[in-house]
Amino acid sequence: MVNSKVVTWEYPLLDGSRQNLVKRVGDGSIITRFERTPIPSKSTDVVCPHFLELKWANGCPFDCAWCYLKGTLRFRPEKAKPRIKDFAKIEQHVRSFIDNSNGHAELLNTGELSDSLMYERNGNPFSKFILSLFESQDRNKVLFLTKSKNVQHLLENDYKKNAIVSFSINAHCVANKFEKRAPAVEERIQAASELAKAGYEVRIRIDPMVPVRNWEQKYRDAVDDIFSQFIPSRITLGSLRGLQSTINNAADKSWVAYLSENSNWGKRIEANIRFLMYREVIDYLKETHNYTNVALCKETLEIWDKLGMDYRSIKCNCVL
Repeated sequence: MVNSKVVTWEYPLLDGSRQNLVKRVGDGSIITRFERTPIPSKSTDVVCPHFLELKWANGCPFDCAWCYLKGTLRFRPEKAKPRIKDFAKIEQHVRSFIDNSNGHAELLNTGELSDSLMYERNGNPFSKFILSLFESQDRNKVLFLTKSKNVQHLLENDYKKNAIVSFSINAHCVANKFEKRAPAVEERIQAASELAKAGYEVRIRIDPMVPVRNWEQKYRDAVDDIFSQFIPSRITLGSLRGLQSTINNAADKSWVAYLSENSNWGKRIEANIRFLMYREVIDYLKETHNYTNVALCKETLEIWDKLGMDYRSIKCNCVL
């Protein structure tokens, strides 16, 4: 198998240091670094680490109302419908990455442009295929970001040393209204619990939070539902946001009514409401469940500071 060139670059990191990291493998169509967010300096800048994407597919079957893939993939004939890439090319790029990366441990995110577990019910499930490529090493890991409940192949195989699974969870009423084709929240939590009990590292993203009526109680209930089943290794919170391209291409635009603030990451919920939502859930996690391993997703420096959280020392969903 011919190796693809591994391109590296010296990146500034959120903690102020610099490190030589993989920028892309080959043409970047499979493995590339997410670097669309600069190191924050202004209060309105978004905090997001430069993580590695493993772009094995485009699109998602769950068709959530606010999915940014509706805008990102708007020029494809099939729009946001799933399309799996050539497994042979994926294998070539992954093996080149493993053989030629510079020794820095990486977490490769398979859920940025698709749902990581959407291709499990077939003769060659993606989880089994991709994790088999990482079996010979114990440095790098694969991140599965999902709303799926299809975890059987992970449960049937011992891939714990190379896999981290992160489930996207929301308040029940929010998911029922805006994530209609995704499994119910309780099914996602059950699948997450089964993996955690089997020894996998399981993370949770409560994202996007939406200030629906009585949101305080609804998100406390979601937290209680999670902790009644298992304790996540990490929780990342995010709030509803929408790039203009997403809004333009969304069939159901009812969620846009919650967005009143312009930002360099599209339209957002007003900053003070976002702060109150995060404060409520963070305090509830600490006071009720003695849990403090919490970070924010694509949130501004202003909100991190207002919450008294240091983004430079807190690990969010997409990094080791």
